[in-house]
Amino acid sequence: MGALRREDPRRFGRFTVLARFQEAASAVQYVARDTGTGELAVITAARPALAAVPAFRRRFQAEARTAERLAGGWVTPPLETGSLETGSLETGSPEAGSPETGEDELLWTATAYVPALPLAEAVGIAGPLPERALRILGAGIAEILSRVHAGGSVLQGLAPGTVLLAEDGPRLTAFGPLGAAAAAEARPGGQLSVRLGYLTPEQVAGKEVGAPSDLFVLGLLLAYAATGTTPFTEGPPEEAARRIAEADPELDAVPEELRELIAGCLAKDPAERPTAGTVAAELALEGAAGLARGGWLPERLAAAVADQEARVRALEAPEEAEATGTADPAGEPEDAVPADAVPGAAAEAPEDAPTPTDPRATVATTDETPGTSTTNAAPGTATGTAANTGDIGEDRGTTRFLNTGPKPPQSDRATTHLALPPGLPPAPGTTPAPLPAPAHHHTYGSPAPYPAAALPPSATTAQGNNGNGNSNGPMVALPLPPAPAPPEGSATSRRTLIAIAAAAVGGLVVGGGAVAAIGGGETAAATDAKPPAPKPRRTLPGQPPEPRWSYSHPASESAPLTTALWRDRLLVVTSESQASAVDVSTGKRVWQRADAAKGQAAVVAGDLCFVASPTEFLWLAPKDGTVVHRVRYADGFTDLPDLQVGRLAGHSGTVIWFTGSRTVTVKAPKPKKGKKKAADKKVVQAYFFAYDIVRRAEVWRTQVPAGRAPGTPLYRVVAERSADLLVRQDAVTLTAAEVKAAKGKGSIRSFDQQTGKLRWTKQYGTAGPEAAVTGDEDGVLYAGAGVHLQSFEADTGKPLWRVDGTAGSAFGTPLVAGPVLHTTERSRQVGAVERESGRLVWRRSTEVPGIGSAPALTLSSSGKTLLASDATQVTAFSAADGERLWKFQDIGAAEPKGATVSAPYRTLAVGAHIIVQRDRAFYAFPVA
Repeated sequence: MGALRREDPRRFGRFTVLARFQEAASAVQYVARDTGTGELAVITAARPALAAVPAFRRRFQAEARTAERLAGGWVTPPLETGSLETGSLETGSPEAGSPETGEDELLWTATAYVPALPLAEAVGIAGPLPERALRILGAGIAEILSRVHAGGSVLQGLAPGTVLLAEDGPRLTAFGPLGAAAAAEARPGGQLSVRLGYLTPEQVAGKEVGAPSDLFVLGLLLAYAATGTTPFTEGPPEEAARRIAEADPELDAVPEELRELIAGCLAKDPAERPTAGTVAAELALEGAAGLARGGWLPERLAAAVADQEARVRALEAPEEAEATGTADPAGEPEDAVPADAVPGAAAEAPEDAPTPTDPRATVATTDETPGTSTTNAAPGTATGTAANTGDIGEDRGTTRFLNTGPKPPQSDRATTHLALPPGLPPAPGTTPAPLPAPAHHHTYGSPAPYPAAALPPSATTAQGNNGNGNSNGPMVALPLPPAPAPPEGSATSRRTLIAIAAAAVGGLVVGGGAVAAIGGGETAAATDAKPPAPKPRRTLPGQPPEPRWSYSHPASESAPLTTALWRDRLLVVTSESQASAVDVSTGKRVWQRADAAKGQAAVVAGDLCFVASPTEFLWLAPKDGTVVHRVRYADGFTDLPDLQVGRLAGHSGTVIWFTGSRTVTVKAPKPKKGKKKAADKKVVQAYFFAYDIVRRAEVWRTQVPAGRAPGTPLYRVVAERSADLLVRQDAVTLTAAEVKAAKGKGSIRSFDQQTGKLRWTKQYGTAGPEAAVTGDEDGVLYAGAGVHLQSFEADTGKPLWRVDGTAGSAFGTPLVAGPVLHTTERSRQVGAVERESGRLVWRRSTEVPGIGSAPALTLSSSGKTLLASDATQVTAFSAADGERLWKFQDIGAAEPKGATVSAPYRTLAVGAHIIVQRDRAFYAFPVA
């Protein structure tokens, strides 16, 4: 943290700047205070010279949107994003952003201040982290990556300076290459050069980066946190690219318990690296937030974080400090750095930032403006040289807290450039002309410091120079893949195209196209409507398949209440505020309708989508959610005024079953002479209904006993037979009298299919009111009886067979699947037994702690894959033999105080996919 300089703005919107916080290659961070609430915030302001480049502005705004989309958990939610006009801003002006100040915009975002240290600084203060802290650090970052990758994006925002260590867990502060840049430059002709912090084997080989690339960098980051150095540091700098591509990582100093996992992340073949979800689960099964409870930072780092917080909270606004005569807390003069320092030049890394000998990837992007001349970088050639790559000294404009102890190794000599040219790449086989070299650089024909054969055949080498005539090691320009032509009739121009190179920018890779259209601040759009199928990946144990799509229910709307599939075409999600539909083939929301707020499961009603709301039945057009028909309960059941409809009990074909109740006043009888009249009574009348949703007409109703207050009993149809329905009442709606009369046993009711008449009520063995029960079309019930699972003849109550359970456990609701019954237990055992005999076919564990309810079961449409979902994960089994296929965890969003998303997972089978839901997050996984 340092004093404000003369060129620094004093205001960003509603925020008053207090001090400089830290600097990065593409931005400067300030500590500020919200003038309205007094809360502290961190402002990230882009360097003006970079903000003048249109491509940078769009990329900066895209990364801000990514941060907003990932907000929660280990990502601090953005408070505001804005811009200031700074073209003629006066030095030290207390106010910025007025029209008189100029036309150039200073881009900025604001987030709530969280006391934390960058990983690089933390290692410099206390040395390598202990194993528990490493697990929490890695699990937290992996949880973020899991969310990013589920959406088909790549982060490319990991570096020791972008990962913070806070009191309750890690935080990530960069969401793309700009935030994690080791250097960034605005070049002539509207070119932008961004040098990334780490390089991966696939980048060295000239291949496209993907989700596994983030895992490789995570492996580098964890190895650095565990040892204070990177696994490929040893050796000549000019051979760094070769070491990354070919050499085994040096992991002897990594804790033995984590060595295998980190080595897996650093596998040369991307297909052999684990997924982010797998890494998160292996590091902290209960989630990073759960493992971090009770504190996780070493004492020295915890003290440093507390010291930082105390000093930040003691800051005063510059005008307040001047009025009171107090000095800046950092103890530095306002002009500690010359005011004419060039903003936008590659920022010097702070002394405690690790700069390993790994080659640094550079992404160069351009944005042509009509009517101007731009010198195009040739595809496949380097568009410039590295910034000064000698030993980097400390930035005198900043002051760090408790900055003592060993410093991480520093070296930044080898640089790798990945070129993104201003226009489309040439056709394969053509040789582009090299870009003329700037005067202070060597030409690109200079001899390379090592033979080209040291790199893959796809890479060409060029000599870099630090401006003093000294070689700094190799720069490698990697060839671009050929780009598909834009769709016919597309308005996309050369000005709005950014070619996605081998180091595809996280968040710009849309679909499968090599070209993404980027309009002024608009969302990226793929040029190919149908992306090619991804190459098959080897499935590792525990590694789920790549999701086809993901959908995140907006944080601005209330959380989902119910989800259901409509004709395998729409995923209908209802909430307190509305119902919305998501296309199951794309994961895109196609409509939302406030009329269906608090609605229940979507049911097919001819060509319409039926939803039951608390006040009416609705029939929605599947295309746009328009209400085609509506029947208010007051209108559809005129003889039952004030009818309150309960949860749907089930449906079959065009008929739904549900319960409802109303309160009536029963007048007291006329008293005998000389007696006082008794008070009138309020009595609840309850009914069980059948209703045809195509004819929009009641089929039958039967009066049933009222439930516990407010009176509507909740039923569930456990089996539908040709003649009757077998129905069970939820235990929570049983009255105290009913519970007492049942003597600890649960009951099943049989209702006639045609008339709704109650045929019989029976109890089954020791199956209690809350025991899991299901039935089949043959009239056999399967119920949890104590710790066992037992089958009964429904009509007689006769026991047929029993499956012994685990002591202290209980069976959950089993799943009928042809001749097999799939079982689930609270002890996390999942299995299969023969329906006829009860013979055990297989039984496996989900391998998670046995807490909470038994996993819920879903069978894929083909019947080949069984999914077990609980509060911790989704586990996929082969339905035939119980082989564990993979596991999936979306760890959830941990709030600043440590609370985590506790909603259980749900799964829905649709075609060749399983849709997994956890709270607001939905994923579509391909399954057999």
